[in-house]
Amino acid sequence: MQNPNPHAVLLASPGMGHFIPAVELGKHLATHHGFDVTIFVVAADASITESPLFKPPQTPNPLNLVLLPPVDVSALVNSTASVVTRLVIMMREALPLLQAAISSMKSRPTALIVDMFGTEALAIAEEFDMLKYVFITSTAWFLAVTVHFPYIDEEAEHKHRVMKRPLDVPGCRSIRHEDTLDLFLDQTDRNLFSGFARIGMEISNADGILVNTWQDLEPSTLRALENEKFLGRVVKASVFPVGPLVRPIGQSSKSEVMDWLDMQPMESVIYVSFGSGGTLSAKQTTELAWGLELSQQRFVWVVRPPVDGDASANFFNVTNSHDGTPSYLPSGFFTRIRNKGMVVLMWASQTEILAHKSIGGFLSHCGWNSTLESMVNGVPMVVWPLYAEQQMNAAMLAEELKVAVRPKIQPNAGVIEREEIAGMVRRVMELKGNEMRDKVKELQRSAIQALMQGGSSYNSLERVSKDCELKLHRLSATALGA
Repeated sequence: MQNPNPHAVLLASPGMGHFIPAVELGKHLATHHGFDVTIFVVAADASITESPLFKPPQTPNPLNLVLLPPVDVSALVNSTASVVTRLVIMMREALPLLQAAISSMKSRPTALIVDMFGTEALAIAEEFDMLKYVFITSTAWFLAVTVHFPYIDEEAEHKHRVMKRPLDVPGCRSIRHEDTLDLFLDQTDRNLFSGFARIGMEISNADGILVNTWQDLEPSTLRALENEKFLGRVVKASVFPVGPLVRPIGQSSKSEVMDWLDMQPMESVIYVSFGSGGTLSAKQTTELAWGLELSQQRFVWVVRPPVDGDASANFFNVTNSHDGTPSYLPSGFFTRIRNKGMVVLMWASQTEILAHKSIGGFLSHCGWNSTLESMVNGVPMVVWPLYAEQQMNAAMLAEELKVAVRPKIQPNAGVIEREEIAGMVRRVMELKGNEMRDKVKELQRSAIQALMQGGSSYNSLERVSKDCELKLHRLSATALGA
């Protein structure tokens, strides 16, 4: 029996950075556009089920979240394989599980939506006569680079990779060598290169591409993706900007951090966090601590034990000094910053913190989820990119949108010293940050408007909904005629 509502199946690849946007997209499809939604989650283990996000919201069309049996790829990849390579192989190994799960459904789903690491699953959508969409959980600029990547010739690659010239992307901002993707810097893993080219081709041939951005944030790039003179000649699919899809603010829970923030003046605190996967070296952690102290600004810092890539990484987090300061922070740090700052070990509720009225800045690795959360709360940033496309995000935020400051050197190229850190923090938090704050408040208003009924992102999802309804009607007609 065919379901009267369009049914979207989402496939989320490992990592909270992919899971969170998939859940938020599913919520919008179910709550505002009449979809039934099933989200299949690929993970290395079952720990993700402990996330509060695994509890679906009470909506007329509740999400159905299904953890596929964990896949073990340890025998298929060596220990030096890149994160991208590991993700692609994990998703490939999960394909039979997804195929079996869809095959066992009582009614055929209307559409399959995958992220960029799940594009090989689009063949399953074709097998079951489903519409096939790719959801880019990053910027339209990153999408542009990805779909252009298969067509970069050897000369252009050599100029960018070896001669360190900017990489031209048709109709879009070019990418400086120092802001480029990790895969351009890795001379050894040609499988990564060819795999990324394959992903670019598969994205271009989907029925639609959803992007976690909005029209007013990246207008020229979105135009280039559909203009036949630029990237429209290789992107066969329609591009739907559907963002910003971010975690909503939960019910305010009492905590030491939130109580402390309640006592601080408005927009007086900088929040410091490097996301769920970001780590710093021991020396950089020390310099960051001194920089925050020297800045004389209030702060909340979510700190993790440093990782130096050697045996010393296991040494940290085992001893505390007399005032409770962990051994990887300067001695007496907790005592000296007691009235100015708060250190939170390992994890804090970022959505609630960024939405708090006392937060006036965000020092971040500028992963796209965190960046969107900062913008929708009108918070300017100190950007500290660590990996993946975060260098591109940092360049866009600091130079194009002008809502952030960034270090003089790339964080992965050397240690950023305490004086520079203190200066960046002061620039955002003191008077010079007012212009950035005004700009990011404009983006905040624009983001809210995009998601409202009749807004650009709402209308994009409505177009996806209409396409899926047409597909559903065709399937029903075929079933009746059989």
